[in-house]
Order: sequence, then C-alpha cells, then structure tokens
Amino acid sequence: MASKKLSLEDLKREIEGGRIDTVIVGATDMQGRLQGKRIHAPFFVADTIKNGTEGCNYLLAVDIDMNTVQGYDVSSWETGYADMGMHPDFNTIRILPWHEGTAMVTADFVDHHKHDISVSPRSILKAQLQKLDEMGMIALCGTELEFIVFKDTYEEAWNKGYKDLVPANQYNVDYSLTGTARVEKLLRDIRLSMDGAGLIVESAKGECNFGQHEIAFRYEDALTTCDNHSIYKMGAKEIATNHGCSLTFMAKFNEREGNSCHIHLSFRDKNGNAVLAGDAGDGMSELGRHYLAGQQAHMRELTLLFAPNINSYKRYQPGTFAPTAIKWGRDNRTCALRLVGEGLSLRIENRVPGGDANPYLAVAGMVAAGIDGINKKLPLEPIFTGNAYALETSRVPSSLQEARDLWANSAWVKETFGEDVQKHYTHMADTEIDAYSRAVTDWERFRSFERM
Repeated sequence: MASKKLSLEDLKREIEGGRIDTVIVGATDMQGRLQGKRIHAPFFVADTIKNGTEGCNYLLAVDIDMNTVQGYDVSSWETGYADMGMHPDFNTIRILPWHEGTAMVTADFVDHHKHDISVSPRSILKAQLQKLDEMGMIALCGTELEFIVFKDTYEEAWNKGYKDLVPANQYNVDYSLTGTARVEKLLRDIRLSMDGAGLIVESAKGECNFGQHEIAFRYEDALTTCDNHSIYKMGAKEIATNHGCSLTFMAKFNEREGNSCHIHLSFRDKNGNAVLAGDAGDGMSELGRHYLAGQQAHMRELTLLFAPNINSYKRYQPGTFAPTAIKWGRDNRTCALRLVGEGLSLRIENRVPGGDANPYLAVAGMVAAGIDGINKKLPLEPIFTGNAYALETSRVPSSLQEARDLWANSAWVKETFGEDVQKHYTHMADTEIDAYSRAVTDWERFRSFERM
C-alpha cells in the first residue's frame, strides 16, 4: 500500500482484494481507553460506512472496572441504558500491523441525530479546537508517554497481585544503550508497528525507573496526536502481550520515578506560521506571553484533566522530575511549564500530566487555557530560574479531592466547557474517590495488623 494512512477508497480496495478482513471501530472513553467493535470487513463496506455502528451509552458512564455508575445524566437505569452511535471519522483509517488483516478507524460518540455527545473526550477537544479555528489558529501537539516493562505477562501480574514483578531492567537505564538493548526486540516491534499504523516515530530511550522506557513520536495537529496517542497506548500493551511480557502507563507504580505524559503544545496561524514567537521578551510574542499566562493561570483548576486518578497525585514529589510548583522557565525541568524551542518550534511543555491522562481531555484543557490567556491578554509573570521544588508558591494540587474541588467550583470551567462537562467529570472524580475510600490497602495492613 502506498500510504500508511488510508483513504476510504484505499480501504475498500484492500477489503475487495482480501488483504483486510477486519475493521476495528474504536472510540475513546472517559478513562482514555479505546472501546468498540471488530467488524467483518464486507459488512463494514456494505453497512457501517453509511450507518456507523452502536454502543451502549454506559461507555461514557462507567468506572475503570466497567461498573455501571449512577449519577450521570448521559446514562442510567432510569433512562434504560440506550445506545449511542459510533460515527467513524474516515480521516483516521489505518492498518494495525500487529493484528493480521486488520484496519482501524477512530469514531466519535454521537446521538441519534449524529450530533457529537458533548461529554465525550474527543468531542470536548473538538469543541476547543473549533474555538481556536474561529480565532484563525491551529494547535500542534506532541505527547511523550513513559511506561515500565515487566517480564511477567499481564495474567501473571494479576495472579501475583502485582507484587514481586520482574522489571525488564534491574537498574537505571536512562539514555543507556546497553540497558535499552535488553528490551530492543519489544521496543523495535512497537516502533515498527506504530510506523505501519501511520504514526511518525522519532526515537526510543531508557528512563530512570527500573524497566522504564519512552518512545517518542513527531508532533502533529492536536486531534491527530490524541487519536495516535490512544492507538499507541492500546497497541503497545497488545504488542507486549505478544512478547510474553507486560507494560504499564500508570502514573506511579512504585516509590521510584513515575510515568509522565509531557504534553508539548503550540499555536500557529492557518498558514503554518509561528504566532507564539517574537521579540516581546524571552523569545515570545505578546500573543505567546498571553498564551503562556493562560496555561499558568488555569493549571490548578485543570489538573483534574491532567491527573484523573488517586494514583496520579503520588507522582508529584520533589526531585523526581515531576513538578510541584506552578512556575514557568526556559528549559527548566523543575517547573510545571517548560518553555522550549525557538521561532517556529517555540512551544510549552506541560509536565503535570501523567501516563494515565486522557489525551483528549488534557489537550482540550491546555487549548482552552491558551485561548483564555490570549482573549483576556493575561499578563505573564517573570521567568523563573533555579530549583522550583524549593519555592513557596502556587502548587500542583496534592490530591484528587483537591483537584476535583477546584474543577467543580470553577466558574471559568463551567463557562468554557459547559455545565454538563463540568458536572460529568466531577462525578467521575467522586466515583474514584468513593471507591478508594472503601478500599483497604497493603500499606494499612502492614502498619496495623500486629502493631495497632
């Protein structure tokens, strides 16, 4: 095939030629997971192209265990758990090389009138990108996901209660070529498979935690990057399974370094020209300074979108390369917001999101914050140099409860995303907090079983 991304006509030809027999239609849920169906390719051509497919609307109202959760407006026993449509976006068709004879198309969750479901993560991002489009700009984005590889399979890890797992590396392999060679068969398979799926692969490198690695991809427009992010996350796990091992993107697996998802975001005009760079100070234009000020101003009330789980907040420890201070600096990894690049490549790296972030929600938050900074001409505080961990300043929220309250009580969030979105993701946080409040952990048993 000439292109790694397929047009609809390309896909039809591949199906007619017998090279594709399965088409996955997948949409992203609140937790950032792809959910959907494997559709027999001839039926996809005969029916799904025209009509899409369906899924129960509880896909936007369940917890991580797929339990039906009451309290959501979009779905409940009282409303009968009806179907919602899964409408394929035919700009997203690709081959999935790690599955034989399989293509995939990303879908939007839609109502019976084919209008986007407002609380769907992809719809939330599209709404913010539409606002940016009306301002004459586009958003370019890259996400940097870290993961930890274990020699145990997923089933073995489950059966061991995730205790005593064997990391693929038994020492810090940050930038180590020898250390990464230990898992190069897996990393190479992931890189080549993602290339075959249409992602633009840059590199792979070791990270600090034992068995921790990162594969980097080139930035693209924000919606494409988030689509790719979800496919990569799903595919990396499936490829690890094929290698008889497992990997996790959870924000904080143990007391060592956590898994981050640094997000690089910049705005350009519709001709691709730089709008953030200029001579207004620190390499930025006036618009760029307002854009960065918006990121800083709204960081705390948006943290729920960057860190959506109880576990997320255990990353934010001094000296771990996970930020605690909401400061910005030029190429300063101790700050929550790191200004990097120059000219056309000038961008902000948001270091708050972890590997468990839903990319659509996290990027939607950053786009919205940038827009607000520009529209209100928010002033930017002076650049910070030095160790931001040592500062007494505005901090990243220290718990899901704190982040939930900041999101739920924000008039700006309500105005920017809509009351329905604010309420929906507040309830998602409440669900996680309630589940954790009832859990008894190993930490409690070790401290209390004999000694209390």
